[in-house]
Amino acid sequence: MNWLFGSALKSTMVEPERALKGHEGYTYSVPATHTVLGTPLQGPWPEGTRTIVLGMGCFWGAERIFWQLPGVVSTSVGYQGGYTPYPTYEETCTGLTGHAEVVQVAYDPAVVSDADVLRTFWESHDPTQGYRQGNDRGTQYRSTVYTTTPEQAAAAEETRAAYQQRLTQAGYGEITTEIRTADEAGPYYYAEDYHQQYLDKNPNGYCGIGGTGVSCPRPLDACRTPRTARAPLGGGRAVLRPGPAPPRPARRDRTRAPRQGAGQPDLGRKVLSRRRWRG
Repeated sequence: MNWLFGSALKSTMVEPERALKGHEGYTYSVPATHTVLGTPLQGPWPEGTRTIVLGMGCFWGAERIFWQLPGVVSTSVGYQGGYTPYPTYEETCTGLTGHAEVVQVAYDPAVVSDADVLRTFWESHDPTQGYRQGNDRGTQYRSTVYTTTPEQAAAAEETRAAYQQRLTQAGYGEITTEIRTADEAGPYYYAEDYHQQYLDKNPNGYCGIGGTGVSCPRPLDACRTPRTARAPLGGGRAVLRPGPAPPRPARRDRTRAPRQGAGQPDLGRKVLSRRRWRG
């Protein structure tokens, strides 16, 4: 999206005294309902729901990644981490608010763990790029993790360290992701209506999200945990949490034997593998 305001983007963080003054409240309406999930955009959500705020470049594509993740209750896009109260999109794109484009993810920890939310975050962008993400350049496109619980903070540091090892082995540089609590980052401001679930409203719209192709390892404690049933928020059927994967069975011979009486033998079917699509 940087082509919209390319000349105004900044490569260094604005100083607080130079930040835009902002507004006393929202200058636009914020929708009440998630267009994909049908859940409240601003809450309230079921008791036990956790929230985390993640920045990984253009928030249009980032939000779509998380609303597709099983266990996510709701998502929204907004601005956080800067100085300007109630900024607009245009103001944020000048680089003079200090805010990052972020996604607020509300999720059920009985279905998806803190670590798995963060693994999705790490794998879905390049956290080594500083004030840019792909072709989108500016401080608003920086990589960020704003946590709301001590468990999230611990998982953020553990997964960051594990992912750094993998990235280093793959030839990438140091992770530049900003990790701090949501309280330290300041208020979360919801973005304008047309930004919310943008790629649901505009399926062919711009998406600048692209990962490194390097996988983030699962924490050892998660790998050692047996599969146990836990009830999701709001009741309902218990959900099996993943444990160690069972041994893969021996590959079966898929070649068919020749049919009796046929003039030509059946040489077997070629089994095609699907490539996993990455958006």
